[in-house]
Amino acid sequence: MLGTRVLVTGANGLLGQALVRRLARADEMTVLATARDDALRPSIACDYRPMDVTAPDAVEHTFDEFEPDVVVNCAALSDVAACDTDRNRAWATNARAVKRLARHCNNTRARLVQVSTDFVFNGNRGPYDETARPDPVNYYGRTKLAAENHVREAGRDRWTIARTVLLYGTGTNLSRQNVVLWMINQLRQGEPLHVVTDQRRTPTYVPDLAEGLYRILDREATGIYHLSGPDPVSIYELAGAVADVFGLDPDLIHPVESDSFDDAVERPPHTGFSLDKARSELDYDPHGLRDGLRALRDALASQDP
Repeated sequence: MLGTRVLVTGANGLLGQALVRRLARADEMTVLATARDDALRPSIACDYRPMDVTAPDAVEHTFDEFEPDVVVNCAALSDVAACDTDRNRAWATNARAVKRLARHCNNTRARLVQVSTDFVFNGNRGPYDETARPDPVNYYGRTKLAAENHVREAGRDRWTIARTVLLYGTGTNLSRQNVVLWMINQLRQGEPLHVVTDQRRTPTYVPDLAEGLYRILDREATGIYHLSGPDPVSIYELAGAVADVFGLDPDLIHPVESDSFDDAVERPPHTGFSLDKARSELDYDPHGLRDGLRALRDALASQDP
C-alpha cells in the first residue's frame, strides 16, 4: 500500500477529524481531507480542499486533480429528525452523493469505503452481524441503505461498507454534539436528563472506529464490517455510566420510554453489533464503554485552558 492516495470526505465532522488524525500517522498514505468548510478544523499537517459531496463539479474536479486510490466517505446528514423533515437534503447527501462517488470510483478504479449505520436495521433482533438483512424503520435509515446499495457500483472487490453505532468523542469546533457530550454538558449544568430505557445500542468511541477504518485500508479489506463498541446498553444505562465516570450527579437522570417524546421519528429499539468478523479479520479491539468514557474524559481535560 506504499504511497496510497486517500481521499476523505466529511473531514470536519466527529469521525472525519478522528480518521484524518489516524491516517496522518500512516507514512504509507497520502491524505487529502475534504469538507464543505473553508479550512480543516483539526491542527494536522494534511492537505485540504473544500468539497461538498453534493456538488457534482467539485467532486469531479477533486477526482481529476488528486487521483485517489481509495475514497473514505464520512460525509452524511446523520440527524435522524432532520432527515425526516428535510428529505430532499437527506437523499442528496446520504444517497445521491454516494452514487456519484461510486461512479467516479468505478471510472478510475479507485476503492470506496462507505461509513454506514445500525439504523439500516429494524432493531427487532439485535445485536446484528454482517449477514443480517437490513430493514430500516425511518428515512435516515432508508437513505443509508440506499447508499450501501450504490457503493457496490464502485466495482467488484473495490468497495467496503463499515457500519457503526452511536458515535461519541470530541473534536475541534464540531457543528453538532454527540449524545455523550450532550449528557456531560447537561449534567454539568445541573439540568435533568430524560433518557430512554427501551433503546439499546453498542456505543462507539470514535478513535476506535477511525482505527478500524485504517485497518480496512491497510489490509485492503472488502465487503461489510461491523465496527462499534463491544458493550450493549440502553441509553439510560449509558447516561448512568457517563455520570459515574465524570463524577456527575446520577439523580439528575430520569428513565423514560420512547413514546414520551414529541419526536415522531421511529427508531430501532435494539440494535448493536456482533464484532466477531472485525475482531478476526481486522484485529479490531475497541474500548469497553467505561474505558472509552475514561479516554474521552482525559481527552476533554487536555483541551481545557
